[in-house]
Amino acid sequence: MAAPAIQNALTVDVEDYFHVSAFENSISPASWDERETRVEANTRRILELFAAYGLKGTFFVLGWVARRHPTLVREICAAGHEVACHGMGHQRIHTQTPDQFRQDVTEAKALLEDIAGVPVMGYRAPSYSITRRTVWALDILIESGFTYDSSLFPIIHDLYGFPGTCPHPHQIARDSGNILEFPLSTLRFRLFGRTLAVPVAGGGYLRLFPGRFIAFALSRINTREKQPGVLYFHPWELDPGQPRIPGGLKSRFRHYLNLDKTEGRLRGLFEILQFAPMKTVLENCPHLPLVLMGDKPDAIPYRS
Repeated sequence: MAAPAIQNALTVDVEDYFHVSAFENSISPASWDERETRVEANTRRILELFAAYGLKGTFFVLGWVARRHPTLVREICAAGHEVACHGMGHQRIHTQTPDQFRQDVTEAKALLEDIAGVPVMGYRAPSYSITRRTVWALDILIESGFTYDSSLFPIIHDLYGFPGTCPHPHQIARDSGNILEFPLSTLRFRLFGRTLAVPVAGGGYLRLFPGRFIAFALSRINTREKQPGVLYFHPWELDPGQPRIPGGLKSRFRHYLNLDKTEGRLRGLFEILQFAPMKTVLENCPHLPLVLMGDKPDAIPYRS
């Protein structure tokens, strides 16, 4: 498979294994400081992996991690990667009031900028929790000085999802201004007159689906749709030896499935596709469509 010329956004959500929403009913944030932290070693492993392939990416760093591991943030910057914001405490947006969310993102943004010494332009919500009921969060991101967001996942899911939204990079117009949006990648196809979307952006889907399928899907987005895709994963997904957390069968399946295969599948993608930081990919997309999005976007704002 020849590598398409289009660059895809290479992204890492920098959080530890005990931050994930799947275990939020099993682990209290008050206990985080008491747990074994593995994010530093796992992120350095990612930095080494990227260096081996000459790749640069975007690291959406959780404020909790940055406060406890500021040297790690500086190492990410020193290696030439983009630092972006993943919020402060990994709270899903629908669990916060607008004032709480504003405090969360402005605190995290200021902390990252102070540590990294560079502007932080991008944001990704914990568990992709900008949905139809939390579109107000986009206004706060605009008012807080973010240039782009990467939180919309155009799928149906029990924890997140914004089905029907534009599946490619675009501008979102709000009363408070505009913000660039880089949604998580999906492979779309028609079935019985409907467009179905299969998530192929990475994370658990990279571990669930065969690596060849993810490579095919991202390549198809590049070659047939002439669009960049996005790949994401977490440091804990390269760590099959992480401590096991009690939880429901579905949560444990999602979290622990094929952790030993993540690095090999990433290497396979790195060998055949082209990647760059999200900021760079967006800069190379000068003519993005404009999507008008109201406070309650019940109508689908995009159709294929």
